[in-house]
Amino acid sequence: MKTSRIPILKLYNNLLISIQWELDDKTAMQFQEDLLKKIHETGATGVVIDLTSVDVIDSFIAKILGDCVNMSKLMGATVVLTGIQPAVAITLIELGIELEDIHTALDLEKGLELLKELED
Repeated sequence: MKTSRIPILKLYNNLLISIQWELDDKTAMQFQEDLLKKIHETGATGVVIDLTSVDVIDSFIAKILGDCVNMSKLMGATVVLTGIQPAVAITLIELGIELEDIHTALDLEKGLELLKELED
């Protein structure tokens, strides 16, 4: 089975990612690898991961997202998660998953504004 790749766009010194479908384990792991490689290649200091289209999340995918944030920090990039749906927020809390010290914003525009504030 072929793993779908999530597009990662560069805008100035930021990477923009919009996840447009439910993540399976393989796609999530490929995304993690692709993101870290792109941060290294571009020297990006900011990353916005938009989850607006994600309606369902499980503990493994949540762990991968948390790992992406922490690994990105180690590489010098600040990550903002945007567009977390109510069902996803509820699931994360019910699973006992804490995404500590993770910046969030309501939508992509507010996420970019937050990144700009954090960089100043």
